[in-house]
Amino acid sequence: MSLTRLGNIKPGRLGIFSGALAAQPSTIQREVAAEIQELGYGTLWYGEAVAREAFAQASIFLSATSKLVIASGIANIWARDPTAMGAGGRALAEAWPNRFILGLGVSHAPAVAARGHDYARPVSAMRGYLDQMAQAPWRGPEAQLPPVVLAALGPRMVALAAERTAGAYPYFTTVEHIRLVREQLGPEPFLAADLPVVLARDRAEARTIGDVHTNLYLRLDNYRNNLLRLGWKPDELEPPGSDDLFDAVVAWGETATVHERINALLSAGADQVVLNLITQDRSVPYLAELRTLASLNSVLAD
Repeated sequence: MSLTRLGNIKPGRLGIFSGALAAQPSTIQREVAAEIQELGYGTLWYGEAVAREAFAQASIFLSATSKLVIASGIANIWARDPTAMGAGGRALAEAWPNRFILGLGVSHAPAVAARGHDYARPVSAMRGYLDQMAQAPWRGPEAQLPPVVLAALGPRMVALAAERTAGAYPYFTTVEHIRLVREQLGPEPFLAADLPVVLARDRAEARTIGDVHTNLYLRLDNYRNNLLRLGWKPDELEPPGSDDLFDAVVAWGETATVHERINALLSAGADQVVLNLITQDRSVPYLAELRTLASLNSVLAD
């Protein structure tokens, strides 16, 4: 497992993406985070939801757990300046040593424009941001920046992740893409792979549940362009996507099928697979799915 750049952080083979948990009250978030830890998952990743600022969300999860690694996936670089990002990361690393990974991303053009910024050169923006964050003053207790990983899909962002950070967290992707990212990263950087999961009895049920997920992300240029680079045809990417595309991105079926896909991603070079649980009723915490898949933690133990 490629953990050199993560220092003493031990993320585990399986992580969970917070997903629909982001919209839950903080009391529910704390309870679910504690159960994720109890069930043996190594890391809880979370996005920067409208409901909560990234570092505030991390604090909720960290304070509810004692050993679970918490990772932003991602903290939006357009949401705060590099000094604020560095200060937030250092504060969490100081308060909860070896338990926080700072995942950074450039978001998407419409969301960036809505904040009044220019998305024209995202890789250059990220490079400059990393420079400024590393140089930002810090007058609090002695603390290093936590390990940084990038939400990297295209070759240029992957190259930047390999050069300047602890690794990469590609989202809404395929086994083939993870293999290419590992080849470009080299053996040392950490690589976490997102895996949407739908526990379903058949394809019809899986698509009824999972099409909400694919429909959302296939409407975002970053993900569409990445799939086009991988050779997918435009008609296959029309939301909610063809059956072949759905099968390539989403692990659906029973636990054994999910296990096979996890193994495929690990064999392709991922250090950790992040289970992105897609359920019929997003208003209900996905505890049943967490418990169903928990047996995989012992099978995949480091």
